[in-house]
Amino acid sequence: MLTKILSASHFGLEITPIDVEVNIFKKGFPGFNIIGLPNKAVEEAKERVKTALDNSGVEFPQAKIVVNLAPADIPKEGAGFDLPIAMGILASLEGVKMPAEKTMFFGELSLDGSLRHTKGVFLLAVGAKKLKVKYLFVPKDAASEGSVVAGVNVYPVESITQIIEHLNGVSHIKPVRSSARMTKDVLTPEFDFSEVVGQAQAKRAMEIAAAGGHNIFMMGPPGAGKTMLARALAGILPPLAEEESLEVTKIYSVTGNIAPGESLVWQRPFRVSHHTTSRIGLIGGGSNPHPGEISLAHRGVLFLDEFPEFSRGTLEALRQPLEDGKVAITRAAGSVTFPAEFMLVAAANPCPCGYLGDPKRACKCTPRQILKYHSKLSGPLMDRIDLHINVPMVDIEKLIPRDGKVRPEESSTKVRGRVLQAREIQNKRFKKSGIFTNSDMKNKHIKEHCKIEPASLALLKQAVNNYNLSARTYFRLIKVSQTIADLGGEDGIKPNHVAEALQYRIRVEG
Repeated sequence: MLTKILSASHFGLEITPIDVEVNIFKKGFPGFNIIGLPNKAVEEAKERVKTALDNSGVEFPQAKIVVNLAPADIPKEGAGFDLPIAMGILASLEGVKMPAEKTMFFGELSLDGSLRHTKGVFLLAVGAKKLKVKYLFVPKDAASEGSVVAGVNVYPVESITQIIEHLNGVSHIKPVRSSARMTKDVLTPEFDFSEVVGQAQAKRAMEIAAAGGHNIFMMGPPGAGKTMLARALAGILPPLAEEESLEVTKIYSVTGNIAPGESLVWQRPFRVSHHTTSRIGLIGGGSNPHPGEISLAHRGVLFLDEFPEFSRGTLEALRQPLEDGKVAITRAAGSVTFPAEFMLVAAANPCPCGYLGDPKRACKCTPRQILKYHSKLSGPLMDRIDLHINVPMVDIEKLIPRDGKVRPEESSTKVRGRVLQAREIQNKRFKKSGIFTNSDMKNKHIKEHCKIEPASLALLKQAVNNYNLSARTYFRLIKVSQTIADLGGEDGIKPNHVAEALQYRIRVEG
């Protein structure tokens, strides 16, 4: 008997409907074959499904079973086909009564017949809504992901036995109701701004970066506070807007980064990558393309410490995503585009030993080593970073004042208040533009939204001529100036806003 069960496969951030066709032959030698370009994980479903059914009290048929995953020319991967294959076998044996309405199954089976947490359920629910699926059966631990998608009845399944009893009317599984919540709270950051002694200019630059979503590059000796500043940044970022949250949740769902029982991602991502991270790990890729760190940092922050220690090829691969806010990956199976609207926070030492230009410690690097170290950071890459700052060593008098009284530093809570006000101005400004921050602006948005005073334009022109700045830098200066104006509650871009933006724009050298 032939049975067709609807399931789905992920490719990038899109869902492809898959018909799981199960046919049980009463004649011929017993066997169990899966066809339709399955990978190793799908092939192993034969043993998982057989053992799970046996341990659930279902007598596995001694017959020839053929499972076809259609369309057959699309590669299939993952353990999510376990449940639809099992349901196809049960339906062919007339062990369950399938609903008349459009129904989709997805989930990985354990050998005891229970269902395990399976990644990609949020994406699956979004796809099911487009396909007008009425019932979606998924593992209980992952059901919360799909519950936030309106219009789809998501049923949390604990085991094969439970779903058999539900379909046969013996018992009833209640669909999951959305428990998603949007909150204005943030995670407690590793560091508070009040813990960072001194570094007033660096803190101001961090505030501007957070307010406008700008990229920032810090250069300074070891121990100056670069890492503390970067990690304290998480405490002044605004919460995700609902539209942003849905974008981030898609990425975290398909990569399996949503914990069991959780649904929407509502906190801005803060990703930290070690300098040994590969190009694919950072940008994304693979035979079946998966998101990299830049996509996992979408609408959040990507912190790259020891920036020049990354390989030249890895750093250069950042250029296109930093400009376009997305990354396109092409493979034989097809092309996929992942979103990558992230704030890049990069930190570096002035030289390999870290003490070039230090008045108290001698640099031990040779000119060749210093040149090689700085050559990793190409002009086109650095041109895409809006704020460039030096982070000098903190004076001992600030760490230990002579009078013994440590001066209080401004807290993250106070800084975050100003950032939220600036973001609110931008939300109103870009309400109908489809963007969220000043850094997202294209040239057309700058012409439409930025009010630049004549004196400010004159200062910008003078800076471009004196420092041979590129056209890209010119427009990025305007974006930063607009953010500074927003932080000050000013309506237009004044010369003092441009002057401050210029302080952070000139390339930092050791």
